[in-house]
Amino acid sequence: MPSMRQSYTVTEDPSAAFPFLKQEMRRRGSVSRGSVSGSVLVSTFVGLLINQAKNSKSAQGLVGLRNLGNTCFMNSILQCLSNTHSLRDYCLHNSHRRDLNNNSRTNTALMEEFAKLIQSMWTSSSSEAVSPSEFKTQIQRYAPRFVGYNQQDAQEFLRFLLDGLHNEVNRVTVRPRGTMEDFDHLPDEEKGKKMWSKYLEREDSKIVDLFVGQLKSSLTCSHCGFCSTVFDPFWDLSLPIAKGYGEVSLMDCMRLFTKEDVLDGDEKPTCYRCKARRRCTKKFTVQKFPKILVLHLKRFSEARRTSKLSTFVNFSMKDLDLREFASENSINAVYNLYAVSNHSGTTMGGHYTAYCRNPTSGEWYTFNDSRVTPMSSSQVRSSDAYVLFYELVSSSRM
Repeated sequence: MPSMRQSYTVTEDPSAAFPFLKQEMRRRGSVSRGSVSGSVLVSTFVGLLINQAKNSKSAQGLVGLRNLGNTCFMNSILQCLSNTHSLRDYCLHNSHRRDLNNNSRTNTALMEEFAKLIQSMWTSSSSEAVSPSEFKTQIQRYAPRFVGYNQQDAQEFLRFLLDGLHNEVNRVTVRPRGTMEDFDHLPDEEKGKKMWSKYLEREDSKIVDLFVGQLKSSLTCSHCGFCSTVFDPFWDLSLPIAKGYGEVSLMDCMRLFTKEDVLDGDEKPTCYRCKARRRCTKKFTVQKFPKILVLHLKRFSEARRTSKLSTFVNFSMKDLDLREFASENSINAVYNLYAVSNHSGTTMGGHYTAYCRNPTSGEWYTFNDSRVTPMSSSQVRSSDAYVLFYELVSSSRM
C-alpha cells in the first residue's frame, strides 16, 4: 500500500497514468540480452509503476486542503462533502453541467468551482495539498458573511453552501406562483405527500435529492383534542445534547429533539377548532428520511460566544436505526456513518478537522487542513464531534 501522504491519478492502464511507460517498455524490448543491469533496472522500474497504479484506487481523494487563514471550518465541510459518494460522482461525471446548461443560468460559478475542487481532490497526481481559494471567492460572493478570514461555524457554512449549490442546479427554472391549497381534510400520509410534491414544484435538484427530508409537526389541543399537522422540509437536524454525566447517546439526543413539548402561557397557540388560544402539546416526527442525513450536535449556546458543551455523544457507526422517530411504521430509516466534522478547543479559539470514510476503499482518514492521515474506525467517536454525516443503507450505491 502506498504512503497515505501521496495521491495518484486512478486509471486501469498504468501506461496511461505514466506517459513515458510505453516508451520505456519499447526500450526494454531493444535492450540486449547481455545488458542484464539495464533489463533489471527497467523491469524494477516498470514493476513499481504498475504496483503504484494498482494501489492508486485506494489513494484517491486523499488530498488535503490549504488553510487560507482560519478556513479550517470550510476545509472540514468540503472534505465531508468530497466523501459523499453520490455528490462526488455528480461532480466527477460532470453531471452538474447538464443541470447548469438546462437551466441556462447566468449564476453558475459556485457550482463550477465546487465541482472543479472535487475533481482536483480526486484526480490529482500530486501529493501537494489543493488550494480552495477560487472556491472561497465564489462562496463569499454568494454569502458575504464568509468574506475575510474570521473563524466561522461549520454547520452554518454547510447550510449556505448547499443552498447556493442547489440554487444553481435547481431543475425548476421558473417557480410557480404560490397558491393556497387546503390539504387538512386528507389523511396525514397523503397530506405529507402532497406537501412534498408542492415543495418539489419549486425546489428540485440533485442537492435536494440527496440532503432534504421532511418533518411532521403535530399540534394537539389539550381542550378539545384536535390535532393539526404541518409538514416542512429540512436540510439537517440540529439536536440538543441530552444532559448526562460524562456521556450520552445520539439516540438520547434524537429523543430529546422529538419529545412532546407543552405550549402554555405566552406560548399558547390558537386551536383551529376552538378558535381560541389553548394549551397544546407539540411533537416532531420524521415523515421522509433523506438519503444523506446530516445531524448537527448543538454544542454551542444560542449566543455562540458564551459556552460550548464538550459532552461525549456516543453515536452508531453502522446500522443507526431511526425508525422509532418515523411518522409511519414501515419507513426505511437505517443509516451508516461516513463523515464527521469535528470542533476542538473553545468558542474563542478552536479548530475544525474531519474524519471521513473513503467511499472507494472503505478506510477512515483524518483530514486536518493540508494533512491527511489514516486512522482507526475506533477513533472516530470523540467529544469533538460536531456535524455527523450518515448515508441511508439502501442508497449506498445510488
